[in-house]
Amino acid sequence: MIVKKEMCLLDFLLQSYNRKNAKNLLKYQQVYVNSKPIARFDHPLKVNDVVEIKKKETTPLDIIYEDQDLIVINKPSGLLSMSDGKEKEKTAYHWVSEYLKKQDKRNKVFIVHRLDRETSGVLMFCKNEKIRDLLQNQWNDLVFERGYMAVVEGQMKKQQGTLKNHLAQSKSQVVYVTNEDKGKLAITHYRVLKQNHYASLLEIHLDTGRKNQIRVQLSHIGHPIVGDKKYGAKTNTFQRLALHAHQFGFLHPYTHQKYLFEAKTPFSLMAIKNKSGK
Repeated sequence: MIVKKEMCLLDFLLQSYNRKNAKNLLKYQQVYVNSKPIARFDHPLKVNDVVEIKKKETTPLDIIYEDQDLIVINKPSGLLSMSDGKEKEKTAYHWVSEYLKKQDKRNKVFIVHRLDRETSGVLMFCKNEKIRDLLQNQWNDLVFERGYMAVVEGQMKKQQGTLKNHLAQSKSQVVYVTNEDKGKLAITHYRVLKQNHYASLLEIHLDTGRKNQIRVQLSHIGHPIVGDKKYGAKTNTFQRLALHAHQFGFLHPYTHQKYLFEAKTPFSLMAIKNKSGK
């Protein structure tokens, strides 16, 4: 695109894109002026400058496992599992779909479970509807391991335990503990790996998979996950939600073979720090 009159870069982009898309192009360094990447929205354009949009062809997809039926990735923190209606491209689903379509345009991808946006770790997708339906219909029978690592605020009184609550969701999408009549049962097992006065590193295993289950139940006992402002955390030592899905295991519905996928826990989460960050 050739600039016909002087203006700032954002105003020029708004001629072709809505404000959100224009800002995202700048944020992800996809705007080039005279062949140089420009991220500043107020960059001044001159007459005859050439503005180009260059979207990256590849995505930082960390593939743990792939076969003709499945693809398993290590999802980074901050990435949606699938579209929330607002963000459509920056999602794990979109990344996997683009990866598979580059191999064959007819390839499809189907989601069978999700991780919260700020949770990192093992996320599995199916390549056909048949295996997706088999997994979803027999999920509790086929899935034998859902393991997480979490850093919570404070020192846990018990070195291990089981949390059993009934959870419900408000109209504002906040999950909370309620009584048996109003909520669904959630069961979470934990053990302390290490701790200090300010925080505890937990290994967690789920019997159920309710939305925000781990976050809500730990907050309910006074130990919100570090970085989880939504559920009461006062610290953000790692500049992210300190929750990572490090293990996922299931029985393949076709072959009856057991699979256990693992995603190494980020080193930063393994290092318990105090409030000062030391």
